[in-house]
Amino acid sequence: MTKYVYTFGNGAAEGKADMKNLLGGKGANLAEMNLIGVPVPPGFTITTDVCTLYNKLGRDYVVELIKADVEAAIAQVEAQTGGKFGDSTNPLLVSVRSGARASMPGMMDTILNLGLNDTVVEGMAKKTGNPRFVWDSYRRFVQMYGDVVLDMKPTSKTDIDPFEEILEEVKHEKGVINDNELSVDALKELVTKFKAAVKAKTGHDFPESSYEQLWGAVCAVFNSWMNDRAIYYRQLNQIPEEWGTAVNVQAMVFGNMGLTSGTGVCFSRDAGTGENLFNGEYLINAQGEDVVAGIRTPQQITKEGSIRWAALAGVSEADRAAKYPSLEEAMPEMYQALFNIQKNLEKHYKDMQDMEFTIQEGKMWMLQTRSGKRTGAAMVQIAIDMLKEGLIDEKTALLRVEPNKLDELLHPVFDKKAIKAARVLAKGLPASPGAATGQIVFFADEATEWVAEGKKVVLVRIETSPEDLRGMTVAQGILTARGGMTSHAAVVARGMGKCCVSGAGSLQIDYKARTMVVDGKTFKEGDFISLNGTTGEVYDGKIATIDPELSGYFGELMEIAEKYTRMSVRTNADTPKDAQIARNFGAKGIGLTRTEHMFFEGDRIKAMREMILADDVAGREKALEKLLPMQRSDFEGIFEAMAGYGVTIRLLDPPLHEFVPHEEANQKEMAAEMGISVEQVKHKVESLHEFNPMLGHRGCRLGITYPEITAMQARAIIEAAMNLKAKGIDARPEIMVPLVGTVAELKNQTEIIRSVAEKVFAEKGDRIDYLVGTMIEIPRAALTADHIAAEADFFSFGTNDLTQMTLGYSRDDAGKFLPDYLNRGILKQDPFQVLDQNGVGLLVEIGVNRGRQTKPDLKVGICGEHGGEPSSVEFCDKVGMNYVSCSPYRVPIARLAAAQANIKHSK
Repeated sequence: MTKYVYTFGNGAAEGKADMKNLLGGKGANLAEMNLIGVPVPPGFTITTDVCTLYNKLGRDYVVELIKADVEAAIAQVEAQTGGKFGDSTNPLLVSVRSGARASMPGMMDTILNLGLNDTVVEGMAKKTGNPRFVWDSYRRFVQMYGDVVLDMKPTSKTDIDPFEEILEEVKHEKGVINDNELSVDALKELVTKFKAAVKAKTGHDFPESSYEQLWGAVCAVFNSWMNDRAIYYRQLNQIPEEWGTAVNVQAMVFGNMGLTSGTGVCFSRDAGTGENLFNGEYLINAQGEDVVAGIRTPQQITKEGSIRWAALAGVSEADRAAKYPSLEEAMPEMYQALFNIQKNLEKHYKDMQDMEFTIQEGKMWMLQTRSGKRTGAAMVQIAIDMLKEGLIDEKTALLRVEPNKLDELLHPVFDKKAIKAARVLAKGLPASPGAATGQIVFFADEATEWVAEGKKVVLVRIETSPEDLRGMTVAQGILTARGGMTSHAAVVARGMGKCCVSGAGSLQIDYKARTMVVDGKTFKEGDFISLNGTTGEVYDGKIATIDPELSGYFGELMEIAEKYTRMSVRTNADTPKDAQIARNFGAKGIGLTRTEHMFFEGDRIKAMREMILADDVAGREKALEKLLPMQRSDFEGIFEAMAGYGVTIRLLDPPLHEFVPHEEANQKEMAAEMGISVEQVKHKVESLHEFNPMLGHRGCRLGITYPEITAMQARAIIEAAMNLKAKGIDARPEIMVPLVGTVAELKNQTEIIRSVAEKVFAEKGDRIDYLVGTMIEIPRAALTADHIAAEADFFSFGTNDLTQMTLGYSRDDAGKFLPDYLNRGILKQDPFQVLDQNGVGLLVEIGVNRGRQTKPDLKVGICGEHGGEPSSVEFCDKVGMNYVSCSPYRVPIARLAAAQANIKHSK
């Protein structure tokens, strides 16, 4: 039979640390602490399987299923404590807490002091001789149970919690400030008023039966797995809904029994910096929620920490020692016991621990331990320090760091003090991490003008296009009203390492009026706003930013990662600057250079438009002759920045309509520049219009229709490499043909490229090695990869378009329905952020395998946005890719993910 309830206590346990999937993190660690001799109040864990059954089959089924097991477990706790659940003379009280396999602090519900009623409270007061403590526990229980189980919480953010309102009234009447100053009579009055509020709101009396209370609390914890904050947290942290939560029921120990009791939270190392420094906070004569609620000022665990806190808070040393002594000073024996326990727990788990404890009348009890959450910087330092201390080996150190947390080390951040005072105007998608403050500008050309004048700007657009590139390049940050995580703004911003918030739908942008209306306030061009690309928040006004420091720990981690990596990491880079940034981060080549981005600078767009407007081949070739030296120069810079490594250059991909103006004013400007009529410009723009540009005249189709474009770009690439060879620089060009669906398309383009290359070699009297390959971004190309490989030296999977075409989602419009799909569980993850391994990934795997059936040594990589996403990188390693390519600022993330993937797949 399936076991649903696991007991622990008095040094024994039915579970252990490696049973987190079944017992949740908290339950597994409570069991483990018992097994290693840590003092833990006895109790039991109801498994995560029961939560799954609860959500499928309901309360009645679950209660009947586990009722006998729960009653037997309660009896065991009674035997271990000497108390009796529901008994008035020798009562046992319990706590009921959640515990998922992944830590979700504060997301689900907890109930303390369960088992109290009007009879038990009197018997317990008599037994303990401490009526104040008992009535304080009772009022806490009624409030917590009322909020969590009886749904007494306010439904509107403007409403006040009824219990808090009553509490404040009573404190005001009694002339006290803190809860712990209330007398026994005042606490009795509180309980009476609390229970009256319950009756008024629910129409029922507060439950007196201990088992009725217990089942209400257990089911409330299961319900909290599906509350809004838990769902949102799971989505943010990619925690599957089907995991469920366990429920932990423990005998209560009391930190509110007087001056020899207390409670607190501590960390074996600093979770913010990673420093090997024991730290935490506690309160005397309190229960756990007091420490986190902020009602009373918590005190520091260590004397050193207390002195630091006092200096920051402006508290004198005399006042600190008298009013806020550390645990080390106030209860030295308890401090030493806690210090020894945390040291042993860290040594046992070989990781930084986040612990909760309660001191009951001079005895230390541990209520929880878990691997503590930490900043990216702390995560790296702790891993490296523990490696040096001999606690863990190199592979464990690498696996201990979450790749995405490295992002925090690579982007500017807001000053913590300044952000607390900031006003949030709107929230969008955190498209590209970092922090940005600047003046609003609505147009790219004005952004460049303002920056030339020494101003800092934030480019605000309904959505961006390649024409905005110059403005995006100079802006501090980018804000758009439309678009998703892989929209143009998001993709380009990440490539630049620039802060971006996209899809902020509450923005009302009026280009004509040059205004942005949000949250009832109108912002004009030149007004200051700030963006948090990590949270997606938009703030009013200027906020100071600071540059994070990349410490030596970061470099050490990357050196270790290099030792264990099979698959190399390249970068997506369109400029020498981006290439150099990526190389500094350890990129070994370029997996994607988008040549179209090069056509928007200076006079290039004019030459490009001349080519588009030309009526014949001769006219197009004349315009392309102007572009040739510009392209060649660009490629020389990129080849030089990435000397010694392969550089994959994608031939022109977007449809030509992206290079012509669509607004009348800009059309007039273009007509004047080109010396033609506005009507001619309009006619050309109209002729280029497509109903579905994504599937239209773009990619290799352009090169087939206009072979002179392919020829010009091939010449520019080969000549650039030859020029560098003449200077002794090792350039390694890889020419990529985009949007191939048939081998005939690739063959057509390959013949042009190779013909041009031979001409250049003849002209130069020398040769270089080069590759010609294709981007696999059409499902048919993946399915016929064995044929396409006959004409290709390499494959690069463009998973942005492959995802669009496989799922039939437009990445720029999917924001209208993807949130609903994620909320309803139709999709587990956004497929534009995390590779859809079952669908798109299957096509990738087929493409890799079939391509190598034809050419066993075929070089294969990925250059879509997924190339910097850790789980997608792991998939790429599993299917045997040679490299992944990502934006420069995600190179360290991909490098760590690649090393972790190789370690996992080598086991």
